[in-house]
Amino acid sequence: MLRVLALEPYYGGSHRAFLDGWSSPSRHAWTVLTLPAYKWKWRMRHAAVTLAEQVDRRYGGGERWDVLWCSAMLNLAELLGLVRPEVRAALGAATVAYFHESQFGYPARNSGERDLHFAFTNITTALAAGRVWFNSRFHREQFFPAARALLARMPDHQPLAALEGVAARAEVHPPGVNILSRPARRRPGPLRILWAARWEHDKNPEAFFAALDRLLDEAVEFRVSVIGEQFSESPPVFGRARQRLGDRIERWGFQANRHEYEAALRDADVLVSTADHEFFGISVVEAIGAGAYPLLPRRLSYPELLEGVDRPEDFLYDGRPQALADRLARLADRLARGDLWAGDPRRALRAAARFSWERVAPALDDALEAAAQGGAAGLPPRAE
Repeated sequence: MLRVLALEPYYGGSHRAFLDGWSSPSRHAWTVLTLPAYKWKWRMRHAAVTLAEQVDRRYGGGERWDVLWCSAMLNLAELLGLVRPEVRAALGAATVAYFHESQFGYPARNSGERDLHFAFTNITTALAAGRVWFNSRFHREQFFPAARALLARMPDHQPLAALEGVAARAEVHPPGVNILSRPARRRPGPLRILWAARWEHDKNPEAFFAALDRLLDEAVEFRVSVIGEQFSESPPVFGRARQRLGDRIERWGFQANRHEYEAALRDADVLVSTADHEFFGISVVEAIGAGAYPLLPRRLSYPELLEGVDRPEDFLYDGRPQALADRLARLADRLARGDLWAGDPRRALRAAARFSWERVAPALDDALEAAAQGGAAGLPPRAE
């Protein structure tokens, strides 16, 4: 059993779900230090200072650890420079940085919007870590070309060789999800469509509501739930859509607790994504596990989530609102005829089962033991 020091500067949403979902069934002993999920840019800038102080207090109080795990919202290089030397010496290369997301590839709305400091923080965190974990192959494959392109823009001293060393020790470890049971009987009514992404422009809500507009124009019967995390400012399309959809809305807005969120997943016939930016898709896998039929754009991590499923193309579309509307209309017709799943309601569920915490947590525990023993690939095992 390892003594794990886990540092999460943004303890909310998928970050919180991952850390809680893993540490609870883990066979290891965990010290978890977190900061609230608030003002992510400030968290990335100050968290190393704040958490280093907390780590030093714990160490001064007698706590000891075998491995450090952190999400990539933390500047790991800064933290290791700030903690007392005894902590650095005790951990050695036994450090793991987990990339839920990275600051590459975000679809900025204007050329002056992107702060490259945050992307470079991702690079320095990866350079400082003994092991670098990504939540999907898509994420890993997107990260390194984007990082190389950023470094190539710099005037000199580009650490490209060091970045290749990171790529050599980068691993893919998807998160787990809780697989929910489906109600024995479906509640009567027309097709229920669920959109469960953040209310931000990178999730492309305009495409989703454009597809629903086409269903309205074609007099297709449906109901819709639009949930997901909201912030102080949401794209204006949400307000316009709420007016147009009217009594076709079943749920609208962030679900206040886990019970209400799970009820929305269980109630959905179809889970739709229109995202332009997604590194894994926890809500997608959770909805599939709860029995919803997925309709996902043929891009990002989504084809990866459906590996091993019979006829995965049934669940992928080309990303156009018209293509999505056509697929939804066909599903509404199939539901009316009593055969939404074309005879095999468990077909997509088999994909979601790969990500159940019962399977994922032991695999992550094993990977953490490997990190504690050897740190980065090519480094000698830690002395006992």
